[in-house]
Amino acid sequence: MEPRISLLTLGVSDLSKSKKFYEALGFKTTWSEDKGVIFFKTNGTVLSLFPFSELCKDIGSGEFEKKFGGITIAHNTREKHEVDEIFKIVTEAGGRIVKTPQDAFWGGYSGYFADPDGHIWEVAWGAFPLKADSHLDVP
Repeated sequence: MEPRISLLTLGVSDLSKSKKFYEALGFKTTWSEDKGVIFFKTNGTVLSLFPFSELCKDIGSGEFEKKFGGITIAHNTREKHEVDEIFKIVTEAGGRIVKTPQDAFWGGYSGYFADPDGHIWEVAWGAFPLKADSHLDVP
């Protein structure tokens, strides 16, 4: 796994309100609420806003709704097969697989794991580039 963070996702209670807030702070996006998620380019990573209840569903475990803080860290891979390779490393290192990698609603392939303290990471591959420093529009 390359030591980089691609995306920070905040589970939000009102996607439209949160989008307007971050836009007022100067964050730019080409995404609208009807897509169910918002991506903002930054100078280092991508900031994502995702409804809290949907984030819990995406992780795939009801245990998180009661104690989950609503923040996930994502590592995007360059190739789809790398997601599975990273999950093998996570398992060997003692991480807990929360959701095995699978095809995602947004067209990519991803899964979730928890580190020894329960912090949730998503490892994802997408058919589109999702780089904070990309000159392309964030999808």
